[in-house]
Amino acid sequence: MRIQAESVNHYLQQVPEDRRLVLEKLRQVITEHLPDRYEEKIQYDMITYVVPREKFPAGYHCNPEDDLAFISIASQKHHIAIYHNGIYLWDEIRDWFLEEYPKHLTTKPDVGKACIRFKNMKTIPYNLIGQLCQKVRMEAFIQRYQERQA
Repeated sequence: MRIQAESVNHYLQQVPEDRRLVLEKLRQVITEHLPDRYEEKIQYDMITYVVPREKFPAGYHCNPEDDLAFISIASQKHHIAIYHNGIYLWDEIRDWFLEEYPKHLTTKPDVGKACIRFKNMKTIPYNLIGQLCQKVRMEAFIQRYQERQA
């Protein structure tokens, strides 16, 4: 389910109420737990937390017009998704998340390279997501991103 929106509020207006409530809670958890000030915007048709241009003016290497995204959340066709570049760029963060997940839920985690999918929106481990948000400082994210591009 692709949602094209001009703003975060416009995005939220287009999703069903049950999903909107989940996305609003995820936004709250993310903004309360990110250790640095990311900019919230719509990018890639998702609610995305990007590195401000004053911190990283080059933007995303594949398309420099795009900002460097750290976390995105989205309402997909069959699930709510969190895209977290920490679990993509650091094996130790991915391992930590996969080790902690069973302490919060009995189901098997549905995780891709950077994506965490939640088909049951009633069982999203918000506390775990908050802890995940605190794992990477912005400067470390920028440095790791640049190292991967070199």
